[in-house]
Amino acid sequence: MSAPARVNRLRAYLEFIAAVLYFFVVRSFARNVAVGIHRDLWAPFVEQLLVAGLLILGYAAFGSLFDRQPGSIAAQGLPLRSGWTREFATGMAVGWGAVVACVIPMVIIGGIAMVITTQSSAWPWVLADAVYFALLSLGEEVAFRGYGFQRFAAVVGSSGAAFGFALFYAIVYALLPGATNASIAISVVFSFLLTTAYLRTRALWLSWGINFAWKASQALIFGLAVRGVSSHSPIVEGNPMGPFWLTGGGFGLDASWFACLALLAAFPVVYRVTRDLNFRYNAPVVVPGGIPVDLDAAARQQHEAAMGSAAEPPAPSLVQILPTAAPPAPSQQASQSASGSEDLR
Repeated sequence: MSAPARVNRLRAYLEFIAAVLYFFVVRSFARNVAVGIHRDLWAPFVEQLLVAGLLILGYAAFGSLFDRQPGSIAAQGLPLRSGWTREFATGMAVGWGAVVACVIPMVIIGGIAMVITTQSSAWPWVLADAVYFALLSLGEEVAFRGYGFQRFAAVVGSSGAAFGFALFYAIVYALLPGATNASIAISVVFSFLLTTAYLRTRALWLSWGINFAWKASQALIFGLAVRGVSSHSPIVEGNPMGPFWLTGGGFGLDASWFACLALLAAFPVVYRVTRDLNFRYNAPVVVPGGIPVDLDAAARQQHEAAMGSAAEPPAPSLVQILPTAAPPAPSQQASQSASGSEDLR
């Protein structure tokens, strides 16, 4: 058995730096292209489409050129394995449950004033906004838990990479207008939650589902603001009423201290729903090696030595017994007697 190849930590660290720089280049390029679009309604959609697409293709090229990965898109966390749609749906259920856990006390304590639009022309935009949030969350997962995270984990380990990218995630979103201390804390907790989902499944399907449902449920179902933007839903517009620590104010649940507690409570849920996946994709693979040993013979010898018994006697050899000479026939006996009597005469 050949020894596993050692990871070149310096090379992995340089690849991590390149991945981070590429992320900022892609964000800047996509934003400039979106600004150049004359129709403002499509600008956010185009921006997130470019970010997600360029990140996936760019990191796939990194993996193929720098690390000789045979399936570079699958290696960065997007393998089309059996049950990947179920993993995504499970993540959506977890994200939806976290949002509901935040909205219920909000309704009980203060309430949400909702304005619902029933115009038929607004309904197609719901699908467009859902695709927008799917692209937004996919881009985040590829950027913060894809190729760059994996290369950084090769240098400092999975725990160190989780801490580092949680800080990176918090810094990126702390620059948004209206960000508060609560929003920074939620960014750190949310990043740890999504990273936990990735590490326990070794894929981005579950974390993508959580991220998508957390954002889309707030905007499209309850009409709440998502990171300070309240114009995502064309159907429902919600105005929460209550204390800031519960509602997050105009920034949304991403600035609510209660939402931080709800996300912390989601950790055991993630551990529970990923129990089988963690065993399947994180269990160590036993590789045979060394000298073959007859365990039965070794155990028998050990038993005989302990009991003081001698070895089994060898099997007796075969002994061939030759047949005796057959007695003469009666006619032959008569002739022999006659010849004997003639001799006596």
